[in-house]
Amino acid sequence: MLAPFRGIRYARDRVSGIANVTSPPYDVINGGVLDHLRAADPHNVVRLILPGGDADASKAAATLLREWLSAGVLIRDRMAALYIYEQCCQEHGLLGRNGADCTWLQRGIIGLVRLGSPESAGILPHEGVMPGLVAGRRELMAATQANLEPIFLIYDGEQPGDGSEGATGIMDRIAAERAPLVSVSTEDGVTHRHHRYAAYLDLQAEMRASGLGPGPWDYGLAFLVDSAAYPPRLGAIHRVLPGLPPERAAELAKAAFTVQDLPPGLSLDEALQRLAAAGQEGPAFLLAGSPVFRLLSHPDPAQLAASMPDGVSAPWRTLDASVMQQLLLGRLWGVTDSERDVLIDHDAADAVRAVSGDATATDVAECPAGAAQPTGGTAVISNPASFEAVARIAALGERVPRKSTSFGPKPRTGLVLRTFGPSD
Repeated sequence: MLAPFRGIRYARDRVSGIANVTSPPYDVINGGVLDHLRAADPHNVVRLILPGGDADASKAAATLLREWLSAGVLIRDRMAALYIYEQCCQEHGLLGRNGADCTWLQRGIIGLVRLGSPESAGILPHEGVMPGLVAGRRELMAATQANLEPIFLIYDGEQPGDGSEGATGIMDRIAAERAPLVSVSTEDGVTHRHHRYAAYLDLQAEMRASGLGPGPWDYGLAFLVDSAAYPPRLGAIHRVLPGLPPERAAELAKAAFTVQDLPPGLSLDEALQRLAAAGQEGPAFLLAGSPVFRLLSHPDPAQLAASMPDGVSAPWRTLDASVMQQLLLGRLWGVTDSERDVLIDHDAADAVRAVSGDATATDVAECPAGAAQPTGGTAVISNPASFEAVARIAALGERVPRKSTSFGPKPRTGLVLRTFGPSD
């Protein structure tokens, strides 16, 4: 069930610019990016979604949210609505919608979805989560009484058989006919027009247990995208193991993988091409942290089978993230996949720099200011999973390992928020 709501948005005349007060989602922001966003405007939304690490951080975010609402920095729309949200990349001088082609376009609906089990709500969880991250998001929502970021949901938007235009057709028509409420371009070249679902469910259970019964916590803020009209772009998520030297990691991996030292001086861009080619034949990984990249491929079928938990499906067993978690991390390296021992990075260049500090190895992308200092450990670079594989696993009632899919492009945080007030 999808419901409208009275969105909370920034007042244009109270901030230096919408681009300066919005941010990427909380889980892809590192320290350098966080500092940059905080400096962009004193009202940047990161002060709400990443308020700090102390025990009172969520309370501080709640106080700040109330202050911004009271001062008119944030204002509530007068009428409940569903919000059409468009993202368009205008690289290489290409124009956006109503001009010429975009390099890519994604359009969806921001609204409230009813929470519940997969059977009652129709929402299939696709990925495992870490309890610590879920608890942190739940505490922030409980303190602020708000959904500060929408979750990203994919739906199958098959055209209705009665000849009507369907949700995607309606969105396309409205986007063409009406001027946007907000149109802003961000530093990543994207124009925006206008670890969490698990945390939503935890908050709902907490409110019900306290005797409050039904309420606004029975709905969560979501961004819904038609996967047929706008196929999702999945990015890879990489691992950094600070306590594992790369030479030791490669030596242990030889027990179950073909390990190939790539030529000295190979750039990350070239190494990623080798990884992608190897991935066409099965699970493959790139190890970084030593002077040369090492390519891991062709895992031993017997060891692969022995590393897998009982009862999981064949699609789950063959997923790269499952092979990394069960065979590489668990069986060969003896590492438990925890938030303390296995760090996460969405950018391969950042992951490489985190263990080596070698700027020449990261020419595939520009590392943000304040990138992590070298740890001396091992970075494990992965290929992205396919949407079809993830959807197939979710349909079987299974979840891929935590932090193994990065759906995108994700919505910009701060364009529209939702509070739990009585007027919502």
